[in-house]
Amino acid sequence: MKARIVTLPGDGVGPEVTAAAVAVLNAVATHYEHTFAFDEQLIGGAAIDATGEPLPTSALQACQSADAVLLGAVGGPKWSDPNAPMRPEQGLLALRATLGVYANLRPLTVHPALAGLSPLKDDKLKNVDVLFVRELTGGAYFGAKTKGADYATDECRYTEAEIERVARRAFELARARRKHVTSVDKANVLETSRLWRRTVTRIAADYPDVTLEHQLVDSMAMLLLTRPGSYDVVVTENLFGDILTDEAAALAGSLGLLPSASLGEGRNGLYEPIHGSAPDIAGQGVANPIGTILSVALLLRHSLRLEAEAQAVEAAVDRVLQHGPRSRDIGGDAGTAEVRDAVLAALADHVATHRDSFSGSRACG
Repeated sequence: MKARIVTLPGDGVGPEVTAAAVAVLNAVATHYEHTFAFDEQLIGGAAIDATGEPLPTSALQACQSADAVLLGAVGGPKWSDPNAPMRPEQGLLALRATLGVYANLRPLTVHPALAGLSPLKDDKLKNVDVLFVRELTGGAYFGAKTKGADYATDECRYTEAEIERVARRAFELARARRKHVTSVDKANVLETSRLWRRTVTRIAADYPDVTLEHQLVDSMAMLLLTRPGSYDVVVTENLFGDILTDEAAALAGSLGLLPSASLGEGRNGLYEPIHGSAPDIAGQGVANPIGTILSVALLLRHSLRLEAEAQAVEAAVDRVLQHGPRSRDIGGDAGTAEVRDAVLAALADHVATHRDSFSGSRACG
């Protein structure tokens, strides 16, 4: 198949991990006889420095017409003044809103070889396989804002339609997993959460094969640490999802391991590691590229509909995590390039071993 992928390396370690992920995509294209064209654009602080705005119109237009968008990271101390008229994060929020990617998927698993790096005891980590579905384009991040001399407000607003579409995405995903959805809200206090709970409950009636449970966000924060293996698909609003997914990421042992996909109604999606720009190690060649490489697997699966290729990338990463080399955030001393090369070698071995079963994959698209 042919696909055009926009890359947004961004700031800090973003360019380093994005380059590693593009190398994996190029290898996939070679192994499976696809043609991937890459279009690198500016976002974040790098875009502010070059153009005066965090997401230039040309970059946004390129993203809108792409088959998928791969993002590195945005932000850093240089642009951290909260009173600055332009901030890197504004580019990311504008991109999410314009692309209409309302559902942020963050899969969380704990690799057995890395369980010792988690702050939880090993017995708490058995069977941890959670898919967080975070509503991404509504709530307090996008609501009306006011500011006075001694006060400020951030409106948290949701409509039934916004809640319904992300809830349906969660239930559809649960059907292909263990058929259990946990909806997280604060319905004992917040009107938006009461609307959330009513709407999710109504949508659940259309999925009688999926079990629904509700949890308040404060208790959920505790339960993720005491029994994380109890959850399958977790769906929640924007602010709660932002906090809970970062908390849960600690279970895996490193933020550098985890990917994400932001999806809307069409095939075009936004894919990025969940870690930030890590300015303290930027330019040193030591950033862990695994989260970005696994984001590539999600890109192959959700935007390009190349399931065999996605599984091949995931299998290659699994082998590297099992046998090394490992970056220093997960107990090793390998640099970005060394981890990248190990994944590429494992991918080549996987393809050679499973070539016959992939013969039909080349016909996709």
